Amino acid sequence: MEHTYQYAWIIPFLPLPVPMLIGVGLLLVPRATKNLRRMWAFPSVLLLSIVMIFSADLSIQQLNGSSIYQYVWSWTINNDFSLEFGYLIDPLTSIMSILITTVGIMVLVYSDNYMSHDQGYLRFFAYMSFSNTSMLGLVTSSNLIQIYIFWELVGMCSYLLIGFWFTRPIAANACQKAFVTNRVGDFGLLLGILGLYWITGSFEFRDLFEIFNNLIYNNRVNSLFVTLCASLLFVGAVAKSAQFPLHIWLPDAMEGPTPISALIHAATMVAAGIFLVARLFPLFTVIPYIMNLISLIGIITVLLGATLALAQKDIKRSLAYSTMSQLGYTMLALGMGCYRAALFHLITHAYSKALLFLGSGSIIHSMETVVGYSPEKSQNMALMGGLTKYAPITKTAFLLGTLSLCGIPPLACFWSKDEILNDSWLYSPIFAIIACSTAGLTAFYMFRMYLLTFEGHLNVHFQNYSGKKNSSFYSISIWGKKETKTINIRKNFRLSTLSTMNDNEKDSYFLKKGYPIHGNVRSMARPLITISHFGNKETFPYPHESDNTMLLPLLVLVLFTLFVGFIGIPFDQEGMDLDILSKWLAPSINLLHPNLSNSVDWYEFITNAIFSVSIAYFGIFIASLLYRPVYSSFQNLELINFFVKMGPNRILWDQLLNIIYNWSYNRGYIDFFYAKTFIRGIRGLAELTHFFDRRVIDGITNGVGVTSFFVGEGIKYVGGGRISSYLFLYLSYVLIFLLISYFLFLNL
Repeated sequence: MEHTYQYAWIIPFLPLPVPMLIGVGLLLVPRATKNLRRMWAFPSVLLLSIVMIFSADLSIQQLNGSSIYQYVWSWTINNDFSLEFGYLIDPLTSIMSILITTVGIMVLVYSDNYMSHDQGYLRFFAYMSFSNTSMLGLVTSSNLIQIYIFWELVGMCSYLLIGFWFTRPIAANACQKAFVTNRVGDFGLLLGILGLYWITGSFEFRDLFEIFNNLIYNNRVNSLFVTLCASLLFVGAVAKSAQFPLHIWLPDAMEGPTPISALIHAATMVAAGIFLVARLFPLFTVIPYIMNLISLIGIITVLLGATLALAQKDIKRSLAYSTMSQLGYTMLALGMGCYRAALFHLITHAYSKALLFLGSGSIIHSMETVVGYSPEKSQNMALMGGLTKYAPITKTAFLLGTLSLCGIPPLACFWSKDEILNDSWLYSPIFAIIACSTAGLTAFYMFRMYLLTFEGHLNVHFQNYSGKKNSSFYSISIWGKKETKTINIRKNFRLSTLSTMNDNEKDSYFLKKGYPIHGNVRSMARPLITISHFGNKETFPYPHESDNTMLLPLLVLVLFTLFVGFIGIPFDQEGMDLDILSKWLAPSINLLHPNLSNSVDWYEFITNAIFSVSIAYFGIFIASLLYRPVYSSFQNLELINFFVKMGPNRILWDQLLNIIYNWSYNRGYIDFFYAKTFIRGIRGLAELTHFFDRRVIDGITNGVGVTSFFVGEGIKYVGGGRISSYLFLYLSYVLIFLLISYFLFLNL
């Protein structure tokens, strides 16, 4: 056991050779490296798999009762100051390592096919491997300085990955927005770290917690300063985990490739903020104001994220707001002191959300075969529908992820979310009402997403393919350069009408000439129908199921979504209610902690579960009522309009619906508020500073120079080199001086 722990330092460094070798290869042998680019997926997956096995072995040892292990070595020693680097292996580290590696492996396998025809394939895998290294280094850090170093590296990787398609202005703006927003949190985190060092004189977690708690209990430290430092630490977590009010970067971050959203916005980057609060949990628990602040921010984020997801049309943005809301549940649990429930929901949500993001990528990939590469169309749920018969495996996986996030048993998120809802009633009835209401909203918007995407008929109208891209500013696309078949189709033609047409009618919709598809590009046209004209066969593009290398990660994540929730179910063992997760977390927090000992009254548990599941089913019912094709369409809700017309307050109801829709679709006007206040205010201050610098500072300097120039020019003409002239001027000055003195004397 000790031997295994001694080599745990290699965990964050194992994925690092991939980006290093890719960089060296592109510098020294760029042609060969690019020609063999598909081979780099294998070492990426292999090295991360080794890390996963190593992490699993450490986790098994933690489950068997092994103690926390820490190893440090001195880096800088100067008088009383000592900076040490090392690694810390405890249950939190092992949980996060397994989470990062399992989701990371699935995303890398998925990305090999998803990004196979992108010109930035090598750059993508280099960024992804370096992101995994940064996150693994973060979770194994033994002190605050190490955490801050890897914290910044994670932020840098997110900047690179979000702006991966940097030639698209909207992607470039999104990565800048994420970078600037996180700089606010990172600056607060840095100030908080320095403040804690000022108080305790240590960066190491073990020493820091012990010294800090002694100072608090003995009342030997200023409580206001302590609260300020802890608040600044929490600001870093708020920005990283997209909590209110620093959540604005997360929806825009969906401009990156979908596998990036599945990795850094489901299991790594956004989980870093939750990890930081969990790591500093012994410090926050002795400051009641901070715990109240954490729970307050959590409950606001829970409700805000759910309401903003209600009217979104972009499938990835809807999932982004869902991520924000679910991480709010985790933050709420930490603020209530429910350490176990928070980590439990972090685990279940990560696998479920990774499944949903990869499922959305499969959907987007299918839609691109119809509308071409256009994020505004391929990600728009208003143009989807009826994908069940074209992508049944993706549909099943997406449905299971949706039901899990809705809190339907026995899927993963049911067990963790139900535990948080139960604990919220003991903490604050107001918070509990908001949390339970949001659970219904979650079920509503998630099932709305599923129904708009897979049920009914395909809503998109076929485009005229010309073999050229529709937009001119994409120099790097997901498919690279390709040629597609030229097909003209009548306006408002729907795919669902093909089955009702005879051969003669079908013939009238197609041209006889077309461009062949390039052999090295994924088949964008599959044989929905085959029409013979003079021996030529024409094919019609339509949505289709993804390839096996994209479906395999979906199926594996389905298994996680189905069974990972069982690690938190209490089992009766010799009269004691224990579960795997509680046993796993035992070395980190004492089992006597009331929020960790998971003694369960099964009657109460079933009663609470019936209540929470009923709320979820109510949300699903409302979504089915409004969006199921048998009742309504995306733009015309006949049934609800019928009931509204029958009611006495139709105008008031319409106004209420418009307010809710506008609030959700316009992101709660928070981005608009920031643009009008902070952005405009900062720009105004910058312009004022620029004016002061140019007109005042530069004006004084330039004025002195100009004055000196003119004075010199004037004096130049006075000095002619004749002594008689000098004597005349001298006597003139003396005479003027004597006259002035005389008149002053007379006046006195």
